[in-house]
Amino acid sequence: MFANCIKMKDKDLPSELFGRRICCDGEYGTVLYVGTVPPTSGLWLGIDWDNPSRGKHDGSHEGRRYFTCRHSTGGSFIRPKKANFGVSFLTALTRRYGICDEWNEKIVVGKKHVELVGFESIQEEQSQLSTLSDISLRECEVSNAGQKREIQESCPNISVLNLSKNLLSSWDDVAEIACQLKKLKVLDLSENRLHLPSDPSSLANAFEHLTTLSLNHTGIAWKEVLQCAAMWPVLEELHLASNDIAFLERPVDCLQCLTLLNLSNNKLTDGNQLHTLSELPRLKQLIITNNRISSIEFPATQFGYCTKLFSSLTSLSVDGNNISRWSFINELNKLKSLQSLNCQKNPFMESEKNPETVRQLIIAKIASLKYLNKTEILPEERRGAELDYRKMFGINWLKAGGSHKSDNNKLSEMFLIEHPRYTTFVEKYGAPDEGEMQSQQPANLKNKLLSLTIKCPNKPDQQPIKKNLPDSMSVQKLKGLLYRLLKVPGSELKLTYKSSKMEGKEIELENDLKPLQFYSIENGDCVLVRW
Repeated sequence: MFANCIKMKDKDLPSELFGRRICCDGEYGTVLYVGTVPPTSGLWLGIDWDNPSRGKHDGSHEGRRYFTCRHSTGGSFIRPKKANFGVSFLTALTRRYGICDEWNEKIVVGKKHVELVGFESIQEEQSQLSTLSDISLRECEVSNAGQKREIQESCPNISVLNLSKNLLSSWDDVAEIACQLKKLKVLDLSENRLHLPSDPSSLANAFEHLTTLSLNHTGIAWKEVLQCAAMWPVLEELHLASNDIAFLERPVDCLQCLTLLNLSNNKLTDGNQLHTLSELPRLKQLIITNNRISSIEFPATQFGYCTKLFSSLTSLSVDGNNISRWSFINELNKLKSLQSLNCQKNPFMESEKNPETVRQLIIAKIASLKYLNKTEILPEERRGAELDYRKMFGINWLKAGGSHKSDNNKLSEMFLIEHPRYTTFVEKYGAPDEGEMQSQQPANLKNKLLSLTIKCPNKPDQQPIKKNLPDSMSVQKLKGLLYRLLKVPGSELKLTYKSSKMEGKEIELENDLKPLQFYSIENGDCVLVRW
């Protein structure tokens, strides 16, 4: 029920209003209705506000729906004369950088008056628009490209452009600006709301040299990013912070030049979803800070070997997630190129009284790491961390089957899972002496153990097997253990489990990447193995 075909009597109104971005009293919104609202007379605009507290309803009025808002209180009606529809690119550029008769000693940002201190000394230089290469038009009400070719003729040398928080309504509007900037390499469109183009590939020429793009706080979904990716043929850095992204899909034939991806402040929960990004051939830096990720697993061809995933990744930032288990850090050791890790503000980082102990443990667990939380790891620090780790878990090593005589080493599967690099330390520094071993270890390294019975219903001759397994063990690793016990390839195994709390039911362990705790397996439960 959109009446966007009403004839406008006011010559100042744009010819097409539906879908336009507007600003009113410092608040931004999108026009989703144009028409009358009985019993009042005259023209109204139905606005879906970016800030839902600015609105009054969900697009309905007196029982009639006029439009639909993203939030239940995000909508309201305003008269067209109250809406600011923005200005052309060149108008905004001239206001900020050029000499004009209306240049005052104060500018207005939102509702505040700001003194222009020191602007006089640089005003003359900035007025030469043709020389500008790095400009910012943030919050300058840019909504359109203006007259044909006027940008190209006035400021052709712009290579870095900040258009964040403006009134751009669509990617077509952005392309009309970008196609006139033949040197454009860096573009910030954060805090705009852009309609997707009908044919993204047709706009690729406008962004043919673009290497860095920021789309923070734009409401774009990952699926929409993939749809738009055809526009950015040589993109190297993509920033997608604060977009409520919760699901990822594999990029197919797109984003193949990407070296940096920023997904911070989104809603990712399943770390294994990141596998969809793992085949980006040039991805070196992945930023997933302030999400909700608690675990991740990387498949490896053999125990102790690196994964083939993320072969080029050198830097990973996971600050502010829900990581509480050290198995996460063990998995990162499988990334063959990882050199820098940022992991502050996670539960496992705060579970020890001494932060230095946590740092040492991380360094010892990840062999290739050169920087931890933005601090360089010097050779002597690595050596000290590995020696301390060797001492700290020496008693556990002995109890798990370790021996000072290498020929007698028969370490348990569980110990190898929890301490995959320990045998490397023994080979490098020798077995720990009795006087070196520590009886205490960080409490947060102790996984919860499950006492389970493993049965093979189709093989009555096979005796039940009792095992104590960490609840963080994945189904995939359990199959690896069963392969060694039963001599049956893991790919042929089908696992279920029975619980005394659910008599008569079998729960299938269908996802190899999920830990046992995901399926709520408890002490005393029975795992059934079929092949």
